[in-house]
Order: sequence, then structure tokens, then C-alpha cells
Amino acid sequence: QVQLVESGGGLVQAGESLRLSCAASGRTFSSYPMGWFRQAPGKEREFVAAISWNGGRTMYAESVKGRFTISRDNAKNTVYLQTNSLKPEDTAVYYCNAEGTINLSGRYYPGLYWGQGIQVTVSS
Repeated sequence: QVQLVESGGGLVQAGESLRLSCAASGRTFSSYPMGWFRQAPGKEREFVAAISWNGGRTMYAESVKGRFTISRDNAKNTVYLQTNSLKPEDTAVYYCNAEGTINLSGRYYPGLYWGQGIQVTVSS
């Protein structure tokens, strides 16, 4: 059974940082792009960041560019999202996604596998 388990979320104040982790089990994703999405209350799920299979390409939503960094450790089957300078508008449930695709324009299309989500709350 494939599982993606997110961790590292929580409640922080504006300007602080969190490091989200997504550990995969039941399947190896080292050959596939992976990504992060988020969903705020009353809003649709939106793309946050993605990374190619070897980490050579990364892409970000404009709203997080320069503040968030995605990385991966294929030996651990884990992808990370370092979130710095957090803002109240970053408050959302963050979801890990695996086995997506990246087109030539650098857009990430989510794959079949999703984590259960983890809450990030940023207070002002």
C-alpha cells in the first residue's frame, strides 16, 4: 500500500519558518517528479512547488518564490519543503504529491498519489 505521510506542520508566528517533510512508503518515487500543494479554507487547492526526479529542476508558485525551497532525498524516498518568512496568507493544509509530470514549460501536473495533508497556521 502506497502512503505519503507529511510532517512538520504547526502553528507559528509571521516571519518564522517550518520544514515540512513527506515520507513515501510502499513505492519508490526516485524516478518521478514530486510536488507540494496547499488548500486554504474556502479556496481551491493550489500548486506550491515541485521538483524533478533528481532535483535538477525546481519550480514555485509566484506567491512563495524566494521564501520556500523544495528538496528531496531519494535514498530516503522523502521530499521536503522549507518554508521561510511565513505570512498569514500561507495558512493552509499542505499536501504532498508524487509521480507527477513536468512539461517543457516547467508546469507540474500532479500524479496519482497524495498525502493526507498537514496543517500550517501562521498568526499575525
